[in-house]
Amino acid sequence: MATMAPVPGTETTTEPILEVEGLVKHYPLTRGILFRKQTGAVKAVDGVDFALGRGETLGIVGESGCGKSTVARMLVNLERPTAGAIRYKGEDVTRLSGRALKAVRRNIQMVFQDPYTSLNPRMTVGDIVGEPYDIHPEVAPKGDRRRRVQGLLEVVGLNPEHINRYPHQFSGGQRQRIGIARGLALRPEIIVADEPVSALDVSVQAQVVNLLERLQDEFGLAYVFIAHDLSVVRHISDRVGVMYLGRIMEIGTDGQIYDHPTHPYTQALLSAVPVPDPQARDRRERIILTGDVPSPTNIPSGCRFRTRCWKARQRCADEVPLLAVPEAFRGEGGPAAHPSACHFAEEKRVVPPDDPAVQP
Repeated sequence: MATMAPVPGTETTTEPILEVEGLVKHYPLTRGILFRKQTGAVKAVDGVDFALGRGETLGIVGESGCGKSTVARMLVNLERPTAGAIRYKGEDVTRLSGRALKAVRRNIQMVFQDPYTSLNPRMTVGDIVGEPYDIHPEVAPKGDRRRRVQGLLEVVGLNPEHINRYPHQFSGGQRQRIGIARGLALRPEIIVADEPVSALDVSVQAQVVNLLERLQDEFGLAYVFIAHDLSVVRHISDRVGVMYLGRIMEIGTDGQIYDHPTHPYTQALLSAVPVPDPQARDRRERIILTGDVPSPTNIPSGCRFRTRCWKARQRCADEVPLLAVPEAFRGEGGPAAHPSACHFAEEKRVVPPDDPAVQP
């Protein structure tokens, strides 16, 4: 069976362990009771391409409703894609089922957004962290599971003696550590972290992010890290993809995206990052977008960002811009030469270089 070629520029610089090509998820809208008829679709994800290398962290950012979490759920097969491919070590996992899918799921685990609802309140911490061993008993013999669970709790910075406590006896940050321990139980190669720090206090966010970085070095993990906070994403990510209305608008290394953005939407996002230094704040150009985000049931023709873009022209309505290195920057090899889905891509530094909001 022939495979699709990856979008140029979206490949990782290291050996790819996960490749996503043409990923689509549409939720049908229906009418009627006895005879249901599809009248449209919510295009939550509408053609996403990226690759993830071994030991790499790919950050995905964007406004609420842009499809980030839907992508995350498809990566771990909690949602079946409408179209596209998700290849783990060259094998399309969207076509797997039964034992083959179970084997792949062992190597791709997820840390959920809300530490309060992602843990079963009726189960002890030991049962929660040890539950993966019930599904994959070959990983840990029954007599060895308690010791392994205590070891995982210690790895994530929790007291192993708290193995018999319940989730309500822990703080939000501690609960997220429990979720991370559960994700590590099967020693996966990839962890999909869906906004793992957004529900936590700022001080606790830093602790969890530092923990994730330490675990990555210790276990050789690759992360797909989804978040709203642009400064957190830059701190932890090797590469960053910017999503808008179901598609990736721009993708590149953290330095390319934060210091040399070429897509207008990325520039607008960066201009909205809070800056604690009043002098740096005064030097920064603030980009105010007009209008609302279009409905995913009625996406604009051509470029989906054109209804809010100050550069929009007739071509933007007629042609869908490809996610590719802009023609103006091809061949020069500079930091602006990275994929950007814009007909009129132009490098624009939004945040001053000495701005603490963008320092790693």
